[in-house]
Amino acid sequence: MSMDVESARRDWQDAYRRLEQESSLPGGASESLWRQLEIVAGELHRKVGSRFTLRDLAAEYGTSERWVRNLVSERAAAPGWPRTLSMVEGAAFHVYSRGAEDYEP
Repeated sequence: MSMDVESARRDWQDAYRRLEQESSLPGGASESLWRQLEIVAGELHRKVGSRFTLRDLAAEYGTSERWVRNLVSERAAAPGWPRTLSMVEGAAFHVYSRGAEDYEP
């Protein structure tokens, strides 16, 4: 596996851990964070499809900042959403990566 893919996977795993921590805090925005994740993961399915490799997903990650921002702002904006956007983005890629043909935990 290439260094780019490994680096992206580490970013995604870290984002997912942070999202879990953030959503468990008292007064946290758990529901809105998970809704944003679901929306981004749904768009990943549309963009990448159901048959993909981690390399394919990492390539999409490199271009995702703009479309993720637009998608969340239009469909799932919540108070403070820009602050957590990169975390939601990475966490969605982590969740979706589990379906890659070459995924290994």
